[in-house]
Amino acid sequence: MRTATIKRDTLETQIEISVNLDGQGEAKLDTGVPFFEHMLDQIARHGMIDIDIKANGDLHIDDHHTVEDVGITLGQAIAKAVGDKKGITRYGHAYVPLDEALSRVVIDLSGRPGLEFHCDFTREQIGTFETQLVMEFFQGFVNHCGASLHIDNIRGINAHHQAETIFKAFGRALRMALSADERMAGKMPSTKGSL
Repeated sequence: MRTATIKRDTLETQIEISVNLDGQGEAKLDTGVPFFEHMLDQIARHGMIDIDIKANGDLHIDDHHTVEDVGITLGQAIAKAVGDKKGITRYGHAYVPLDEALSRVVIDLSGRPGLEFHCDFTREQIGTFETQLVMEFFQGFVNHCGASLHIDNIRGINAHHQAETIFKAFGRALRMALSADERMAGKMPSTKGSL
């Protein structure tokens, strides 16, 4: 089983995340940030990853530290669970529409962190959730998962739809990248010999 549990404790947040990369897409989420939990549920469901997240953050200040640190910890958990990466597909991509919105996500589990994030959100907030935190989440994720991630919201009018297509497409792309490639069984998906 490709599973991992990571705990991260700082003066700003206390986070524990468990993942099962070969799960059923079930999520247990307790972050104190409802819209963020709705987005994390999309990753689990569309990535077919079981995710259990408990986060206690300084929400009396704002959501920033909690969202960023969940991204960091989730990245660490997935990197640990995937192990040496032998036999995985490595690359993943997905286009996901939701009504008028359309997003594309492309990921490479390269071991090298990098984020290209392109989304002009039509609103600064979705409810009380600041849309700029979407990028902060993914920045934390790539830095600690060691992934190259390209996110493009191609079109969208409704900010909720823009965010949801991004998270759904991320889940789908991640699922593809983590999946086993039968022809690469036992082999490293890189000419370098390591990732």
